[in-house]
Amino acid sequence: MFKAYFQETVQERWEASFQIRVVTISFFLEDGTIKVSEPAVDNSGLEQGVLIRRQRIPMPDPVRYRFYDILDLNVGKEPEFFGRVYKIVDCDKFTRRFLNRIGIPVPDPIDIPTDPYIERRKTEIFPKKPNRKIDSLGKFLKFDRKILRFYGYWDDTESEHGVIHDLEIHYYLADDTIEIKEHVPPNSGRDTGFMFLRRMKIPKFFSRIEPIGAEDPFTMLNVLGENNSKSYYVVDPLDTGRLSRDYYKDNDLIIGAQISVFGRKVVITDLDDFTKKYYSQKYGLDDFTPLERADVKKDKTTCYSVEKIIPPYNGFGSYDDSLGNCFTVTPQAPKVDFVKFYYHDKQGFDSHVLRFRAKMISNIPENSERHFIIRVYLMDDTVSVFELAPRNSGFKRCLFQKRMPVMLPGQNIYTNKKPKYYVPSDFYVGARVNLCGFHFQLTSADIYALRYMELHCDKFPKSNIKLIMEKLRKALKPIYKDFIRDYSPAPMEGDMQIWEYKKLREALCKYLGDNITEQEMITIARHYSSHEKKDFYSREYVRRLVHTELTRFLWDDLDRLTEAIHHWDRSRSGYLPRSELYTILRGCRIPIDIELLNSMLDHLHKNNEGLIDCCDLLRFMNTKIDPVTPVLPVNVKTALWWASEKEPDCGAGMDWCTFLKDLDLKDDENDESFTSAYNASEVKEK
Repeated sequence: MFKAYFQETVQERWEASFQIRVVTISFFLEDGTIKVSEPAVDNSGLEQGVLIRRQRIPMPDPVRYRFYDILDLNVGKEPEFFGRVYKIVDCDKFTRRFLNRIGIPVPDPIDIPTDPYIERRKTEIFPKKPNRKIDSLGKFLKFDRKILRFYGYWDDTESEHGVIHDLEIHYYLADDTIEIKEHVPPNSGRDTGFMFLRRMKIPKFFSRIEPIGAEDPFTMLNVLGENNSKSYYVVDPLDTGRLSRDYYKDNDLIIGAQISVFGRKVVITDLDDFTKKYYSQKYGLDDFTPLERADVKKDKTTCYSVEKIIPPYNGFGSYDDSLGNCFTVTPQAPKVDFVKFYYHDKQGFDSHVLRFRAKMISNIPENSERHFIIRVYLMDDTVSVFELAPRNSGFKRCLFQKRMPVMLPGQNIYTNKKPKYYVPSDFYVGARVNLCGFHFQLTSADIYALRYMELHCDKFPKSNIKLIMEKLRKALKPIYKDFIRDYSPAPMEGDMQIWEYKKLREALCKYLGDNITEQEMITIARHYSSHEKKDFYSREYVRRLVHTELTRFLWDDLDRLTEAIHHWDRSRSGYLPRSELYTILRGCRIPIDIELLNSMLDHLHKNNEGLIDCCDLLRFMNTKIDPVTPVLPVNVKTALWWASEKEPDCGAGMDWCTFLKDLDLKDDENDESFTSAYNASEVKEK
C-alpha cells in the first residue's frame, strides 16, 4: 500500500489555479491488481472514495501489452494510470519490508506539497465578531467532583456582640469557584443558616458593587439609529471599558493564608487529606501543620468552665427524683438504663437474679437466729429481702424489705453529690452487708448464683479462679513444704487423691486467715471437684437435634452458608471466632433455636487460640453426608439451658493432683508427696 498524490487544475477559483489531492494506491500481490482510493475529507465538495476500482492497469504508450507490477511502484516514482500521473511519496511498513527483502531499496518518505487553497483557508482572518468564549469543558471533565476543603475562621470579636465564626471553605477545581459554609454551634442564638457564602468566584480586591452589565463578556456599540426600533448594534472589537479582575485561585489558599471575602478577613487553619495530597503533588508542599485558632489562646487564659451548682439533697423522695427536678420545671421520672435492662432482664428461664441465704447479725438473741433470702436483681441493681421464719418462732414469714436500691452505709446523703449504692459484686458468700440499718451475713448461695458469678468472673472477682489461685500461690509459697506435709491426702485406687472440703477450709483458714472469703473457698471446691464433669448432652445427641430441626424445616442452603463463611474468613485460615460464626448463622436464618445454636457452637472443635473450626461446623450441619438417626423434638429452651445441668456440690471431694498442678509450686528439696501427686496428675491426663 502506497501513499501518493496528484495535482488537479481548478478553473473556478481565482485564489488558486490547482489543488492537491491525496490518494492511496493498493497493489494486490495475489493477482497483480491495483486499486486507487481517496480518503474522504469533510466539506471538500468533491466526489471522493474509490477513483480506480481494483483491476490490472496497463502501462501507458509507447509500452504495449504490459501491465504495472510491484517493481514499477516505489517511493519517488510517478506512475500514470489512465492518463493521470500520481506521485508516490510513502508506503506502509509491510510494503517497505517486502520490497527490502526482494532486494529493492525504498527511499525515505517525501513531503506532500501544500495546497494553496487549504493554506488560504487556514490563514487567520480578523473575525467580524470576536469569540471571547473561554473553553472550560476540558477542565470540567478533568476536575469534576474534585473539591478542595479548607477549615478556617472569621474573627468578628471587634464588633459589638461579635464572635469567632468557624468556617469550612470549598474550592471547586472544575471552575475555580469558592463556597463557604459556617458551623453554627447549637443553642448559639444564630439562626442564619449554615451557608456563609454561596458558590461563586471571589475577587481579591473588592471596593464597590459594579453596575448591571459590567461583567458581560461583550460590549455593545450603537453605531446607527436614534431609537431602539431602528438601531444597529455591533460588538466592540477593542473591548474598551472591560473590567479586569483578579480572582482567588488554588495557589492563593494554604494554611495561614488570609483571604478577603468581600471585606471579611478569613484565616485558613487546616485542610483535609485530599487537599493535602493535591498540594503535595502539584506544588511539592509537605508541611501541613494546623494553625492554632486565635480564640484558643484566649480560652487558656481567660475562659474557664462553669460547673452547674446542684442544691443538696433534702430527703424527699429518692436522690434521682430530686435531681430531676433541678433541671426542668416540670417534674420528670428518672431515666432508666435501658441497655442494662435489655441485657439483664429475664430471658426465658434465665432470671438474672442472684439469691443468697443470710442471717441477721444483732445483739438481740432472737434476731440473731432469723434467716432471710436476699435477692439481687442484675437489671437495675435493686435488692429485696424475704424472711424465712419457722413456725412458732414469733416472726412472720413475709417480705422484710421491698425491692429497691440500697445505699452504702456511712455516707452523708444531704449533699449535692450522688450517693453510692450496693452493686452485685458486693454480694458474695461470707460478705456482711448493711441494708437500711439491718446487718446481714451471707451464708450461702443457690446454684444459679454460683454458676452465674463463675461465668462472669470479670465482674465478680470472688469467683475468679485465676485471681484466687494467684492469691494462694503467694500465700503458700513460703510454707509450701509444711502445707504438703500436713494436708496431703492418702492415695486411693487408680493413683487418685481426694481432698475433702473440710480439709481445704481448715488449711485456707489456717494459712490465709481473713485474707480469703467463703465464696473463694467454694469457688476452689467447685472448680477442682472430684466428680467427673461431663456434658449434660453429648456432641452426637446435639448433632441429632440439629439435623432433626433442619429436616423438619426443610432447610437445604448449605452452599450459601459456605459462601458466607468464606467471605468472613479473609485470611483463609479455616477458623473464625465464636461471635462471628454466631452472626453468620443468624444472618443465614438457620431454623434452630438460640439455645441449640449455642450448644452446637460449644461442641465444635477449636484450636489453641479458641477459634472454631469452620470445616467441622459444615460437617456438623451436613444432613446429606454422614446422616444421623433423627430424635423426637424436645423443648430445647428448657433442655439445653445451662442452669438445668447438674452441678456437683461443693461439699464433695477435690482432686488433689489437679489442684497441686495448677498451684505450680515446687519445693527445692523435691518433696516425695508432691512428686508422687504431680506424677499421678500427669498419668491421669494421659
